[in-house]
Amino acid sequence: MPNPASLTSREAQLEARLDDLEGRLAYQEHWLDELDKALAEQHLRLDTLERLGELLRQRLREQQRVLQAQGQGGDNDFPVDERPPHY
Repeated sequence: MPNPASLTSREAQLEARLDDLEGRLAYQEHWLDELDKALAEQHLRLDTLERLGELLRQRLREQQRVLQAQGQGGDNDFPVDERPPHY
């Protein structure tokens, strides 16, 4: 980096702008990395929740079959994979 005293006014302005842009770029890169980490964590959590939801659906189906086999459940007691009306 040249000595600031030897720079012309225009060169000094350009140098200051360059320093500012480099600082902004570093700041943006930092936050992009942070957002990337947060997104990856959310993706893992979503995958886990989706797997848990599927396991719960399977267990409910199994319990429905057991109840029906025991004569305690009717076909209308637990509609299979029926979504609530607000979906």
